[in-house]
Amino acid sequence: MHFALSDEQRMIVETTRSFVEAELYPHEALVERTGHLPMELIRELQQKAMAAGLYAANMPEEVGGAGLDTLSWLLYERELGRANYALHWTCVARPSNILLAGTEDQRERYLMPCIRGETWDCLAMTEPGAGSDLRGMSASARQEGSDWVLNGTKHFISHADIAGFTIAFMATGEEDTPRGKKKKITAFFVDKGTKGFTVRDGYRNVSHRGYSNAILEFDDCRVPAENVLGEVHKGFEVANDWLGATRLQVAATSIGRADRALGHALDWAAERKQFGQQIGKFQGVSFKLADMALELKAAELLTYEAAWKLDAGTVTDGDMAMAKLKATEALAMIADEAIQIHGGMGLMDELPLERIWRDARVERIWEGTSEIQRHIISRELLRPLGG
Repeated sequence: MHFALSDEQRMIVETTRSFVEAELYPHEALVERTGHLPMELIRELQQKAMAAGLYAANMPEEVGGAGLDTLSWLLYERELGRANYALHWTCVARPSNILLAGTEDQRERYLMPCIRGETWDCLAMTEPGAGSDLRGMSASARQEGSDWVLNGTKHFISHADIAGFTIAFMATGEEDTPRGKKKKITAFFVDKGTKGFTVRDGYRNVSHRGYSNAILEFDDCRVPAENVLGEVHKGFEVANDWLGATRLQVAATSIGRADRALGHALDWAAERKQFGQQIGKFQGVSFKLADMALELKAAELLTYEAAWKLDAGTVTDGDMAMAKLKATEALAMIADEAIQIHGGMGLMDELPLERIWRDARVERIWEGTSEIQRHIISRELLRPLGG
């Protein structure tokens, strides 16, 4: 087993970290203070990210991306994750991999403008009454001739305010399963401006200021059959095929923020003196640092192993669930302990720690709650035993 990074991977880490520190860190205070990311700033940073070769780097080379293997991509995501989420997600955009599932015409119409930085995509799955239980969604689509008519409401839809289109997952029928009737799901491209499609402001969020969420309403919204992504009734299949690695992306960005918080804690422990010595020499602080480093290392290894297995074709849902669960819970612990080590200063906005602490909370909820991840892991453990 080989743990060393290649020269190319070290270059990716150095280039991305340099960009984050030079171009994104200086704007964090503005976004945190206002909760808003101005479009002129987005466009400025977007151009710089493109010039640095960092924009849409998750995409294959044949469509204009960097063609990174999974581990290299997650190393890149880790470094981006060190910065305010709105800044790195919007200005150094990574179009959703699900766009690669489209037909050639759909790729040209939806994927390529995202890669060129002309627009953004957004995914609409979650509803007020359907979060973890997506098959319980009530938003639906019915076929009328060669068109589909969409009705219902989605919420918590990230950056839908700036997205040029959404990929909306709608119930299109029912099927019998051992656990009763379940919804059949189909994914549809819906362009902003389509009659019957409304984007409303979402909720004020304690985490990730500047990274907006929206409520999407579909009221007899009509789209042509050519806007179906994948196959009719196969929305979950296309999501599972193309979105599984997003849990690793959450893990990687969480690791980046945890590493930044640990760095601040180490610096403070070495510089701050109480009772005539550095506070890092007191066992109450030094043991915290040791535990923080241990949690970070465990999260790194689980995430990097899952990345290696994904490229090898052997990754399981349990592998990705373990990585996401460990990384997000390690981030929460490290952020909290970093503040504790700083004392009252840790809660002041002169440092990024209170932001990292707030932002950490959502990571254990979106892309599958910690409870869902534990369910996935335990199910995979019990399945060979007939459980």
